Amino acid sequence: MSKDSTETPRRIIPAKAIEHEIKVVNSQFITNMKPAFSIDEAREFVKEIKEKYKDASHNVPVFIIGHGASITEHCSDDGEPEGTAGRPALAVLKGSGMGDVVAVITRYFGGTKLGTGGLVRAYSDSIRQTLTHMPRAEKIATQTVGLTIPYNGYERVKLFIEEYEGNLLEEDFGADVSLIIQFRSEDTQAFSDTIKNFFRGQIETVLLEENENSIFPISA
Repeated sequence: MSKDSTETPRRIIPAKAIEHEIKVVNSQFITNMKPAFSIDEAREFVKEIKEKYKDASHNVPVFIIGHGASITEHCSDDGEPEGTAGRPALAVLKGSGMGDVVAVITRYFGGTKLGTGGLVRAYSDSIRQTLTHMPRAEKIATQTVGLTIPYNGYERVKLFIEEYEGNLLEEDFGADVSLIIQFRSEDTQAFSDTIKNFFRGQIETVLLEENENSIFPISA
């Protein structure tokens, strides 16, 4: 259902882990970005990428944990001239409005120095271009429900799922249709009531899981 504009602002996060590469002059810049819900998780990802690309010239980490006024930020130049790598990359990441995000920009030096301005642009563009490829999600409380319905109710139930902005996780087509659907917690009861009314009390949803920190895709 549509949300009131007075509600708590969305906590926007990356929807998944991605890798994106750009080349600047002869240097190769590889950005790995993913959601992270704690400082420890972010640091572990940084460690993994540094190990993966341990032969690289630099592995520049940036992360933002939390949202709004309650955030922890970190960046490092990892051997690049001070202020040319981590800080500009973090500035671009902050400008995206996302939280709970970690990125590592790996540089393979190509033999041509980029200069201070060139480095700032390269690291900024690495994050900026990666963000253009990153699908967004929300970090929200969710409930996952199960539902088994007859085939003649399938299309109508799909419309109900769309109406309540559910995320259809699984479908199984056997003697009947079994569905597993994830909803924002505040929408689950309304969907369940709609299902119960539509099937005249003969079919009800079953609560399978609750999660306070779900990665919930944002509809395009």
